[in-house]
Amino acid sequence: MSEAPAGRPSARVRAGQSLRMAAAAGLLGLLQACASPAGPAAFTVGDAHYRRAHTADLPGWSRDPVHEVLPALERSCRRLATLPANTAFGPPEFGLTTGDWRSVCAESARLARTRAGQAEVRTFLENNFTVWQIASTDGPDGLFTGYYEAVLDVSETPAPGYTVPVLGLPAGWERTGTGRPRRAEIEDGALSGTAPVLLWARDPVELFFTQIQGSGIARLPNGQQVRIGYAGDNGHPFVGIGRIMNERGLGNGNSMPAIRAWLTAHPDQARELMRENPRYIFFRRVSGEGPVGAQGVPLEPLRSLAVDRRHVPLGSLMWIETRDGNGRSLQRLALAQDTGGAIKGPVRVDVFWGSGESALFHAGGMKSGGRAWLLLPAVRS
Repeated sequence: MSEAPAGRPSARVRAGQSLRMAAAAGLLGLLQACASPAGPAAFTVGDAHYRRAHTADLPGWSRDPVHEVLPALERSCRRLATLPANTAFGPPEFGLTTGDWRSVCAESARLARTRAGQAEVRTFLENNFTVWQIASTDGPDGLFTGYYEAVLDVSETPAPGYTVPVLGLPAGWERTGTGRPRRAEIEDGALSGTAPVLLWARDPVELFFTQIQGSGIARLPNGQQVRIGYAGDNGHPFVGIGRIMNERGLGNGNSMPAIRAWLTAHPDQARELMRENPRYIFFRRVSGEGPVGAQGVPLEPLRSLAVDRRHVPLGSLMWIETRDGNGRSLQRLALAQDTGGAIKGPVRVDVFWGSGESALFHAGGMKSGGRAWLLLPAVRS
């Protein structure tokens, strides 16, 4: 057998190396192709613009204890699992169906069972989700506010001090519609005998705020609590009375606590001012955990968001960058699990803060600019 000159491989060796290099290159190319997300890098639907991004682009990504989102994610996963696997999830450019959530939902459930820490959950998210920054056609900045679950003192029957009816959806009505009575007409009895009275509230201001929030804890005189949730509305647009207060010099209309304080202190003017919001919310009794959002799952404080479902599919993971009512940075992972009458636009987000006075304090003063990203299951080519 002849030998190649020193330092130079034989032809057979060179051929073997070439084959191995070619195989490695082919495998690398295959892996790169599999790892590359399919579909466009950016697209626009209506007034929403979506652009591919990376977790490295998410402000504060390494600091958020992302494992805390797992309970909210599990609830969304259970809801998505009830839908046919071929149900489109978001715009067709995403190339997603609800079936694409099944593998990531199974893994997130495993992570929850094993009580995985934030590092493991963060790696799971980075390896299995595609990041999309969402913006309006005017730019990426949007408006972030907060909401909470109100506590409403009620009685099962009309009694001294409990004279304000909490109405259920009128018989034969769908959840929403047009050509229906406005708030003032309903309060004057337009639906008497048509809309069932679920409970009797003590304070019309508290009922008004419960309607704005869309859900609440109804507290009976004996201390027992009944949860009530959104059943439908009268189809009229929401009108924020805070702006009206500011325009008329009626006090500070910039936060819910301040608005509530003014309404309580001025009961004669309060009734007419509240009627300038024609939208009226009907309730239903809710059993089990709550409050329940529009996705049909219980909400998680600071991990559940209300969004405009025209632009953000319910069940989407979202990264938000904004500030709370005290100006402190709020950068975290959450789930789009709810909607709201005033939540309109691609980057219009309402952060759920929880229940009661503490939640009102934080939610009521929040009105900040911010940006948002979607994290959706990766569809690989």
